[in-house]
Amino acid sequence: MPARPDLDVTFHDHLAPATTAGVYAITVEHRLTKDDRCIDATAKLPEAGGQYEIRAARFHLDPTSVHATYPAAGAAGRYTHVLPHITLNRAILPWERQLPGRAVPAPWLALLVLAEGEAVDDPDAKGAFTTRPIGLLRHPAEADNAVGPELSGEIDDDLPCRTIDVPVDVFHAVVPREDELSHLTHVRDVRTVPQLRDDGEVLTEGEYAVVAANRFPRTPGTYAVHLVSLEGHLGRLAPGRLQGSEHVRLCSLWSWSFTNAPDGTLDPGTLLRGLVDPGTEDPENLALRHAPASGPAATPEEQYVRTRLHHGYSAVAHRTLAGEATYAWYRGPFTPLTAPPLPTAAFDGPHTTADHALIYDREHGVFDVSYAAAWTLGRTIALADPDYSAEAAGARRALSDRAATLAALGSDPDRARHDPDARPAAMALSELSSAGLGRRLVQALRADLHPEPAPVPAARTARAEPAALLADPRARQSLSAVVTASATTMSEWLERLALLRGVPFPHLVPDPRLLPPESLRAFRIDQAWIQALVAGATDVGAHTSIDRDLDPLLRERLARAPGSPFPAAGLLINSALVRAWPVFELLATRADEQVGELRRDHLAPDILLVLWDAVPDSVTIREPGQGIHFGVNSGQRVSLRHLDGDDIGRPTGTEFPDPASGRTVLDHLRPGRPGAPPDVLDLHGADGFVAALSAACGEDGELSPGRLALELVNAPLEQLLLPARTAEETA
Repeated sequence: MPARPDLDVTFHDHLAPATTAGVYAITVEHRLTKDDRCIDATAKLPEAGGQYEIRAARFHLDPTSVHATYPAAGAAGRYTHVLPHITLNRAILPWERQLPGRAVPAPWLALLVLAEGEAVDDPDAKGAFTTRPIGLLRHPAEADNAVGPELSGEIDDDLPCRTIDVPVDVFHAVVPREDELSHLTHVRDVRTVPQLRDDGEVLTEGEYAVVAANRFPRTPGTYAVHLVSLEGHLGRLAPGRLQGSEHVRLCSLWSWSFTNAPDGTLDPGTLLRGLVDPGTEDPENLALRHAPASGPAATPEEQYVRTRLHHGYSAVAHRTLAGEATYAWYRGPFTPLTAPPLPTAAFDGPHTTADHALIYDREHGVFDVSYAAAWTLGRTIALADPDYSAEAAGARRALSDRAATLAALGSDPDRARHDPDARPAAMALSELSSAGLGRRLVQALRADLHPEPAPVPAARTARAEPAALLADPRARQSLSAVVTASATTMSEWLERLALLRGVPFPHLVPDPRLLPPESLRAFRIDQAWIQALVAGATDVGAHTSIDRDLDPLLRERLARAPGSPFPAAGLLINSALVRAWPVFELLATRADEQVGELRRDHLAPDILLVLWDAVPDSVTIREPGQGIHFGVNSGQRVSLRHLDGDDIGRPTGTEFPDPASGRTVLDHLRPGRPGAPPDVLDLHGADGFVAALSAACGEDGELSPGRLALELVNAPLEQLLLPARTAEETA
């Protein structure tokens, strides 16, 4: 395992609010006493009072309150042994309301898992609901034959809310009992170093409330999960408490759905293992190249083609200047090998065509259009951005105009000592302050007035060349000031382009066979390709010889800052795993030091791109930290963990129930609905799961909600990618 900052999570039983939601009255009275006797009985001051209301979520849940769900919405996988749960950003939310007759803190929310056909409003188990006025939630129409919650207080019955109708027998089968609610809700306190996530999101420290379900999705199919309010339903949660009603109407604050596919074809663990299996025997199988052909090469030409394909090239259609239709080799910025550096003269510009970047293989008569295509693409992307292209052209024109002005000043010795940026008044003061001005004025006034001789044409002096201007420190400083003032955003734009933002996917992966479905490919970055891409964008607006001569000054201004990270390697994943885990941990290390992640983007719903600033020697894929889920292991038992001491949270190496007993957690399930297997965990029944698990953990009493959550945590899925070969290959 590579060294990594572990996710530090603490489980708490609950958060007790100082005051729950409701309307409160305040009364202020004055008493004057002496020796505990009232001495102002005949002249008491009047009492003062007032009311205030503490509001909390009741019929609506702000979407920003939901941090994550497990399984993820729309996910499909093997969830037979998982207890679905929801993670809430507002950690105190499940305890903000006080249920009548319950001590504080006691949660007022529950998570119901409903299969297809079990909810009237959601027959397909898609997480659907029906929007009704709150009045119809409390008092359903007689034709619905449903019972709603018994709520008190001032309520606007006209406001809408999300509702579902559940048959009474289904409700009693899946809803937690009153004494089980606390054990299904806890607080998760995350303490970890900031971690970069998808699309720039950063996982930071914080407290989260977690509400878990009590039902295992044991049978294949689609399941809906509804976060419901139990306010007004206490006393109805046990069977036999709702005689005469056919349905129970619940307020659904949040809902989603997932699919249980026990065959594992869409299971994240199976998908993850399938991605890395090709590299088990040889990590080179995970390189971004065409699959090698079998058998020895029959001819030198065939060997040449195989070598090119091994180096990551693809054959593309090409038409020469003479109109001949042929093929050429193309390789994007992602290579399976370490690409050799190109001569720096190859990028000396500016250029107006891509011919300078064409590579011709004289021996085989084939062009390599990789860098020419990169230059053309950079130019095309730049011209397609009106803001960038206008700024680039404007910067070159401003630079050319300033150079022309400096050249004109340089040809006139009297004008050359003036600053072209100075205001006219400043130039006049300079003239007045020059030595000998008074003497010259007196001589001019004493001179005889006579017609001036015809002026003699001044000798024409050569204008200063741009190269001479760049060699003059004063002129170079003036030109640099123009570039700084006119090219304000070009550098940042080119930095984004260097991270391949805006580059079409076919230019990155020219052949779909390089990245087939359910594959993972690692690669190095050809920095020369990116330099050609950036050069194509930088050369926009260069048309004249002056633009060419002054180009070094513009490039100097647009050069990358010292120490600026440059992509060196990366990873591409094309898998349903990307859709199932939109956000997950991907740790890359080199010599046990974490490699900097420069970019992580979903190029398509199933395709993920990651770029690093160094070539890692180890990569680990881990299930999202906030995707920690609850349930049992594949043997339908709980893998016990230490609850105290330095090893808290680590496995003890034992299981519950003891395998020698022949029992499993399935023996602690309630009897299911008629004709359906039992799938709801019985926490406090005759053979209660909590009491039995507490005894197995050596607890004197029952496990608290936080300690129960710790025991039910299933370790996040993790896959270590085998390190690549240490030998450097060059092509």
